[in-house]
Amino acid sequence: MKLIVTEKNQTAQRIASILSGGKNTSEKAPGSTVYSFRENGEEVKVVGMRGHVLQVDFPEEYRTWQSVEPRSLVDADIEKTPKVKTLVTALKKLARQASEVVIATDYDREGELIGADIMDLVLQANPDARISRARFSALTPAEIEEAFGNPDTVDENLAKAGEARQDIDLIWGAALTRFISLATTRLGQKFLSAGRVQSPTLAILVDREKAIKAFVPEDFWQVRVTCEYEGMSFGARHKTERFSDEASAAAAFKALTDRAEVTSVSTRERTINPPAPFNTTSFLAAASSIKVPPARAMDVAESLYTRGIISYPRVDNTVYPDSLDLREILKDVSGSDVVGPLAGELLGRKELKPTRGKKFSTDHPPLYPTAGVKKGSLKPQEWKIYELVARRFLATLSEAAHARSTRVDLDIGSEPFVARGDVMVDEGFLRCYPYSRKKDEELPDLSEGDVVRVVDKMMEAKQTQPPPRFTEGKLIERMEELGLGTKSTRHSIIQGLVERGYAFGSPLKPTETGIAVTQALERHATMVTTPDMTSDLEKDMDSIVEGQQSLESVVGRSREALGNILDIMEKDKEEISREIREGVRGDAVLGECPGCGGEMRILRARKSGKRFAGCGGYPDCSVTFPLPQKGSIIATGEPCEECGSPRIKVLSKGSKPWELCLDPQCPTKIKAEK
Repeated sequence: MKLIVTEKNQTAQRIASILSGGKNTSEKAPGSTVYSFRENGEEVKVVGMRGHVLQVDFPEEYRTWQSVEPRSLVDADIEKTPKVKTLVTALKKLARQASEVVIATDYDREGELIGADIMDLVLQANPDARISRARFSALTPAEIEEAFGNPDTVDENLAKAGEARQDIDLIWGAALTRFISLATTRLGQKFLSAGRVQSPTLAILVDREKAIKAFVPEDFWQVRVTCEYEGMSFGARHKTERFSDEASAAAAFKALTDRAEVTSVSTRERTINPPAPFNTTSFLAAASSIKVPPARAMDVAESLYTRGIISYPRVDNTVYPDSLDLREILKDVSGSDVVGPLAGELLGRKELKPTRGKKFSTDHPPLYPTAGVKKGSLKPQEWKIYELVARRFLATLSEAAHARSTRVDLDIGSEPFVARGDVMVDEGFLRCYPYSRKKDEELPDLSEGDVVRVVDKMMEAKQTQPPPRFTEGKLIERMEELGLGTKSTRHSIIQGLVERGYAFGSPLKPTETGIAVTQALERHATMVTTPDMTSDLEKDMDSIVEGQQSLESVVGRSREALGNILDIMEKDKEEISREIREGVRGDAVLGECPGCGGEMRILRARKSGKRFAGCGGYPDCSVTFPLPQKGSIIATGEPCEECGSPRIKVLSKGSKPWELCLDPQCPTKIKAEK
């Protein structure tokens, strides 16, 4: 009997269907489903796991937080145990019946580690089993038949690199998390976390927030007009874009007349090149820009992949390999009812020249569609992601777009003004990928010496703006630039910051607790919050893949670095505790009391232990409001527009954040209920 083991049940079902021509049968097994069929007279069984079959942890004696010093975790042993015992038992039972076992997990570090763990379990049950490795980038018939027709072996170095990351993340996360939680006596569900990637990522948000708070706006004034020529209106600005003093702006505004003369007209053509193929980072950033959070976008992409609709979504590569049949993909996509006609147009070309990005790797091709699906066959968000992937693929095979920029210089009462227009003269790839297209700004057909009417004049007082907060997409791009995390983990790191109550909102804003933890670590353990050390560790793991370093040496150096950090933190434990506690207290303040103007705080009832919002001025002020009993509560810093009470945001794991006014009698709540 041949046994095929995949990473997930849905992948097992898909592979069994392809290899059997849809003639497989299925039966329930403990923790999974086994798909069976016959191939050349031999029985074949396919079973899916649930991601990692083994999990890492410290031995039992290290698991009680209060009785174990965090420093002792640095050198503690790490053991592997079954994640789901019934599933491991079922795997071993199947392995004993098999003469051949094919590992068919995802082809990346994590997938190779899962494959290596599966191989170890198989050999424990059946030392004589022949083991091979099937590698594929898409769950399409052609890819699967090729992968299983030409199997390879498990890449031990790749698996060891994945194991190194797993071990290092456990050691750093556990030791740092326990240290700050014990130092601040925040245990149970309220524990405070820190980590090798989490902490530098949070520091990016905190540093940006500090820059926003430290920003001192500068006043400036702008003078604008609206002109009209042959029934067409257009805007123009004073050549001095920003007047630094009001008097100069007022003088220019006063000099304006109702007549403007065109002094010059200039045009230039510009080329807008098509985008590079999607890798994970650029895909998640693009999904974020169309209002699909990265963590959700990855979940949807993985579901579409396991159903054979798009290729493997966890990739660094931005260059299509020569072996990828672009025309065949276009034929598949042409079956779609929305993007299909665009694919058909590209099929009519004699030559296809795809764009190339800066990153090239040989494990997987960039993300691309593998099927043409009808819009009605997918859920709305699934279609949104499929369409994004399909349109990006089509864009990479399309021509450049061409735009024409026009500048018109005007003289209005001896004051110089400039009008600018920008129109698309050839859509090119933007027909396929309209997400980045800007609205045309048209100007009338003007020539030097033409006279136009000034129909409106405006002088505006403005201020310079602080740097913007990071969206999830922009933060993922920044993490990649700094070498923080991997294509597979960045979105989950950000999701973790939100679930831990360290950040909220869109764009992301750190909470007072997040700021306090970061600033305490920055002051007393700088290495934890800077990307350098984490980036160096990522390079070390890459060297394991290349066979230049061993797992033991990389993990050993990481343990040593963490030990030095914890020695420093132990000396400053009291200061770290005090600084973080102050920040945590800051998050307990929800806003201004609508009764007396004091602080509304998160309090708990003595008898029931239930939390509620109460004025800090009690007993002089007795204003109270009920609070949700589950989830993290974050102050938005904004009063309700209807009643003036503070607005809060509630963050619950696995649920969408929701915002509400504290006052249960607020008109906004009554409207929502209706």
